[in-house]
Amino acid sequence: MRKKEHLSARIPPVLRPEHPTPRAVAELANAFGLRVVGSVDAVETTGVTLSASEVQPGDLFVGVHGANRHGAEFSAEAAERGAVAVLTDAAGVPHAQAAGLPVLVVDDPRAALGDVAAWVYRTHAEGATDLPQLFAVTGTNGKTSTSYILEGILKQLGLVTGLSSTAERHIGTLSVTSRLTTPEASEMHALLARMRESEVRAVAVEVSAQALSRHRVDGIVFDVAAFTNLSHDHLDDYADMEEYYQAKLPLFQPEHARRGVVSLDTDWGHRVVQDSRIPVTTITVHSDVEAEWHVDIVEAHAAYTEFRLTGPEGRELTTRVPLIGWHMAANAALAIVMLVEGGFELGAIAQALQSNHRQYADQTAEHPVSAIECYLPGRTERVSGDTGPSVYVDFGHSPDAFENTLAAVRQFTSGRVLMLFGADGDRDKTKRADMARIAAAGSDILVVTDHHPRFEDAASIRKTLVDAAREAFPDHELYEVSPPEAAIRKAVSLLGDGDSILWAGPGHQDYRDIQGVRTPYSARDEARQALREAGWEPNAGPADGTRAEGTR
Repeated sequence: MRKKEHLSARIPPVLRPEHPTPRAVAELANAFGLRVVGSVDAVETTGVTLSASEVQPGDLFVGVHGANRHGAEFSAEAAERGAVAVLTDAAGVPHAQAAGLPVLVVDDPRAALGDVAAWVYRTHAEGATDLPQLFAVTGTNGKTSTSYILEGILKQLGLVTGLSSTAERHIGTLSVTSRLTTPEASEMHALLARMRESEVRAVAVEVSAQALSRHRVDGIVFDVAAFTNLSHDHLDDYADMEEYYQAKLPLFQPEHARRGVVSLDTDWGHRVVQDSRIPVTTITVHSDVEAEWHVDIVEAHAAYTEFRLTGPEGRELTTRVPLIGWHMAANAALAIVMLVEGGFELGAIAQALQSNHRQYADQTAEHPVSAIECYLPGRTERVSGDTGPSVYVDFGHSPDAFENTLAAVRQFTSGRVLMLFGADGDRDKTKRADMARIAAAGSDILVVTDHHPRFEDAASIRKTLVDAAREAFPDHELYEVSPPEAAIRKAVSLLGDGDSILWAGPGHQDYRDIQGVRTPYSARDEARQALREAGWEPNAGPADGTRAEGTR
């Protein structure tokens, strides 16, 4: 098998088609009825970008009005790098003209970006017959897990796969790190065009609420869209939970998806079913909730969760996912039903999952084990070895994620559970107190530290967390330790064999955002080093080089 490639950089590359087909800018203007300032005669474009610093020769540069400056102000830089035209609004026209470039004028260039990029890269659903099958996952928690699990099953089915997630972008064996959970529309369509060149047959895409609000998946119609759950998060971007929900809902309309799979594990799932305008099927882990598919936990093990999926017409599948917690089984079952809705037979999936299962010690020739093969970077990822405290690094950063992951860790801990966490600066402040209360409720020891302070005062963020935890649980064993390098060493020093540490927040990320500077930092590496210093031998971990540059 070909070794997976990794392209690593502090600013990850944008994946574009290697052999783009030029398209006439005059035809683009005509196709969308755009007003043209200047001459576009004989002008051809091969790509689209929002960033002047990433313009390649032949690009259409798109100037949008930003929070502080208008993107069209950078038209001169774009021209120097080889841009052939600018797409912008009326306010951006003078800047583009000053750069000597022809201008295509629209009222809202961001809203037009998806369809324009789809036209340039020939990835529009109505015009492309050789695009891979597209699967989308949205929800507060579980998007990344479901996407990776989905990709893992597709690989076991023998398909060349693609992935766009919070952590990574995959094209077959090529892997690069991510900037945003869902890339900008120009990058998304370039990625799909590159996947088409690489003969990718199926793609799993995380779709955030912000991606839908900011038109990042415009011009794409997913074959199957899935909803995991909705819980308290991102109320810095949305006024309340209703507005947050409404931001998710467009994924379940004909403009964005053909079919849907909706989890009813939260009440919001029932709303999605009610408000969806596409055919949907439902799934739940709750035995008392009516749904077309049900998930039952068969066995919970420290190395895997085995579950049974039952559906219409007596269909049934029992398999394992190499992750802990009922919520991970729910994510895996959701991925399987997405594939069924996408046209894969459940029997074929079951057969594929029995094709390779070396990781399970109880597997024998006489008793094959059905198992999903996947690796999720920074999702309840164990970095400890066979002795000493078990240490898990997780990306969870919401109250609901804390509750589920702590419960999963507690299930396989004979001793004490220590929770180590901090909160994002310049992000949703309304969830911080709930995060602290749930962290204290689910742990025996709490260590509060820093995460991404950004432009907030780190000590003030910690105080909010500490005060909320102490108010709810005055006698709880609690430590405030900064920076996180010292916090993980304090946590390890408090525990021994049979105990567990859950370090929530950093997960797969390899930086901390401090005053706008992304300082290189790996929680996984720090945890392993802390264990070594305490005399414990950590596990080596996958040599995957995973980097992640953003979460929205």
